[in-house]
Amino acid sequence: MAGRIPRDFIDNLLSRIDIVDVIGERVPLKKSGSNYTACCPFHNEKTPSFTVSQTKQFYHCFGCQANGTAISFLMNYDQLHFIDAVEQLAESVGLEVPREGGHDAAQDKRKPLYEVMERCARYYSDTLRKSPEAIAYLKRRGLSGETAKTFGLGYAPPGWTHLQSATGASNDQLLSLGMQIRHEEGRIYDRFRERIMFPIRDRRGRIIGFGGRILDNGEPKYLNSPETTLFHKGEELYALYEARKAAVSEQRILIVEGYMDVIALWQHGVRNAVATLGTATTPSHIETLFRTVPELVFCFDGDRAGRDAAWRALRATLPALRDGRDAHFAFLSDGEDPDSLISGQGKAAFDAFIRSALPVTDFMIERLSEGLDLSGVGGKARLAKEAKPLIETMPEGIYRQLTIRQIETLIGARLDVAAAREETPPPAPAPHAPTGPATPAKPGTGTQRRRAEKSESLLLRRAATLVLQIPAVIANYDESRHAPVADTDGAALLLDLIKQVRGNPQISTAALLEHFRESPVFKGLSKLASAPLLPDNHEMDADAAAEEFINILRKLRLLAERNRTGPVPESHRRGLLGIGGRRLRPPEER
Repeated sequence: MAGRIPRDFIDNLLSRIDIVDVIGERVPLKKSGSNYTACCPFHNEKTPSFTVSQTKQFYHCFGCQANGTAISFLMNYDQLHFIDAVEQLAESVGLEVPREGGHDAAQDKRKPLYEVMERCARYYSDTLRKSPEAIAYLKRRGLSGETAKTFGLGYAPPGWTHLQSATGASNDQLLSLGMQIRHEEGRIYDRFRERIMFPIRDRRGRIIGFGGRILDNGEPKYLNSPETTLFHKGEELYALYEARKAAVSEQRILIVEGYMDVIALWQHGVRNAVATLGTATTPSHIETLFRTVPELVFCFDGDRAGRDAAWRALRATLPALRDGRDAHFAFLSDGEDPDSLISGQGKAAFDAFIRSALPVTDFMIERLSEGLDLSGVGGKARLAKEAKPLIETMPEGIYRQLTIRQIETLIGARLDVAAAREETPPPAPAPHAPTGPATPAKPGTGTQRRRAEKSESLLLRRAATLVLQIPAVIANYDESRHAPVADTDGAALLLDLIKQVRGNPQISTAALLEHFRESPVFKGLSKLASAPLLPDNHEMDADAAAEEFINILRKLRLLAERNRTGPVPESHRRGLLGIGGRRLRPPEER
C-alpha cells in the first residue's frame, strides 16, 4: 500500500506554484499594492475583502475569515480532498506525486485510463458536429451550442466497433472502462450506439464515465457506464463539477433526476443543479453535497415512484443533518419535470416552485401519517412508533431536538427517543509536564503572576506570528542564546516553527503552515498567518521584524529566569493557541 506524500515534496510543490495564478484562474483578482484583491468566493459581498499575498502565498478574507494556502483554496473552492488538491497542483507544474514507501500503483494504473476517457469524449464530440440527426434532437430540446459545449455533449453513431480505431485504445482498456462489451461468444463491441452522450466528471473535472440517451423512443431510454475502476455511481453526481461554483455562491444545491433536467436548468440560469446517476441517493452522495453547501433541495416527480425515491433520499439524509445543515423536498405535478417546468413557465416560476419545497421534517411527518387518523390515540401512537427509529439516526443537536418537539406537539405526548450514537473522541493526551526538579512556590501577588503569564503568552504569540509571516526573521537566531525555555506548549510550538524554517530557509508562509495541517494548532496558526503585523495592515520591514523577533526571545528568556522561583501554572501551560494542554508532537511523528 502506498505511503503518505513526503513533506519535502509539499514544500517543493508550493515553491513552484504561484497562489495568484491558482486563484486567478477561478476568481478575477485585481492588483492592490503588494497584494491582490477580489470579492470573496466563499460568501456574498459587494466590496472586496478577499486578499491574496504573493509574498506569503496565502489568502485571507477579512469578511468571513476564510484563509489558507493554494492547497486549502482548492480543497474549499473546488471541494477536493487533500490528496486530490496536491495532485492537481502537481499536474499543473508537471510533477509526479511520490509516496513514502513507493509509488501509488493504483494511481499509476488509473492515469492512462483517464486519458482514454478523454479521447472517447473528443470522439463523441466530433461525431456530434457531423450528425444532423443528433443536432436536430438537441435543438428540439431547446439546447444551444454553447450549453452543449459546456457539458461536453457528444453522439455515439450507429455501428459496433468505432471506439478502438477512433481512440487508439486497446480492447482491454475499453473493456475495463465499460466502453466495450464482450459477447458471450467472444465478440467485442461498443456499449453506446445511436445515443446522445453525456460525459460524467469527477470533482477534479476528469471524465470517469458516460450516460447515453437514445434519440427515439426505444429502451432503455438512458444507459450509463457500469461500475469501473474510475466510476462508482453510488459516490458520483452528474454535473457537480459544473455546478459547484454557483452552488457555493448560493449555498444550496438542487438534486434532480435526469441529465437533461440539469442541462435545461443550466441554460435557463439555474446553475446549481446536479443529478444522481440512475441510482438511489446514497449517504455518500449526501456527504459529498453537504461538504459543498449547507442546504439541499430534492426535486422529484410527484407520482408514487418519485415520492418513493424522495423517501429513500430522506432516509439517507437524516444521519447527516448536523446543526447548520438543512434539506427540503419539492414535488412536481403529474407529467411535469424540471425541464418542462422551466422551459414552459420560465425561471421565475421555477424559483417560486423551489421556494415552496417542504422542509425535511414536514415531508417525513406527511409520509408517516399516510393512512393514519391523527385525531385518535391509535394514529398518534403509530406515528410516534414509526418516527422514533428515523429520529434516532439523526445526530445530536438542535435540529434533532426541534424535530422531536415538532412530533411531540403533533401527538400531544413526550416522544422517548434513544440518544444518537456518536463516535467517542479519543482521550486528550496528558499535559506536557515541566522538566527538572520541583521548585518552591513563586513569590509575589496573584496579580503579578497573572501579569507575567499574560506577558509571556503575548510574546510567544507575537514571535510565532513573525516567524509565520516573515520566516527570514530567524536569520540571526542563535539557539544557545535565544531559544525560549520549552516548558509550555506555546514555547514548544515556537521552537517547532523555528526548526522548520531552519531546515528550509526559503520556505513561504504557505509551506510552513502545511507542515501543521494535521496538527490541532493548524487553525490557530492560520489565524496568526493573516493577523496584521502593524496597525492599518501596513507592511512590516523584514529587518525591523527580525530585530523585534530577537528582542522578543530575549524577553522570553528573561521571564523564564524570573519564573524559575515557582512552577508554571497549568492554565498558562496550555500555550498561546488554546490547545488544551496537549503536548505537541514533533513533525516526524505527525
